[in-house]
Amino acid sequence: MTTKTYSFENLLAWQKAHDFVLLTYNMTRSFPEEEKFGLTSQFRRAAVSIEANIAEGYKKLGKADKLRLFNIAQGSLEECRDYHILSRDLGYIDMDDFHLMHQSIEEASRFLNSYCKAIVDNKAMKNDQQ
Repeated sequence: MTTKTYSFENLLAWQKAHDFVLLTYNMTRSFPEEEKFGLTSQFRRAAVSIEANIAEGYKKLGKADKLRLFNIAQGSLEECRDYHILSRDLGYIDMDDFHLMHQSIEEASRFLNSYCKAIVDNKAMKNDQQ
């Protein structure tokens, strides 16, 4: 059964990305002050880029435009994976937070990749309200 979506907010990919952004903001609050304009800022901007590109791509009419923006979101997600590992290795997050964030980033990645596949297969194009 397929359902039409009427807003990017209905996309599970966006919802999972949004959850990851909120988690990223929460986790980076405890980063050292000297990282405010370094890792904290970079991590947050990359995380926001994931959900923002999903939101922007949602209303694009053409498959190529949609996929370009979702691919940018995928790139930002991978950038966050790197910052996530770096944060652990620098001792900015403990292992419990590392695993929580790892689970969140994996979920966001899985849903984003599935949505991209649906676009390629023309399934998402039929279901999005244009």
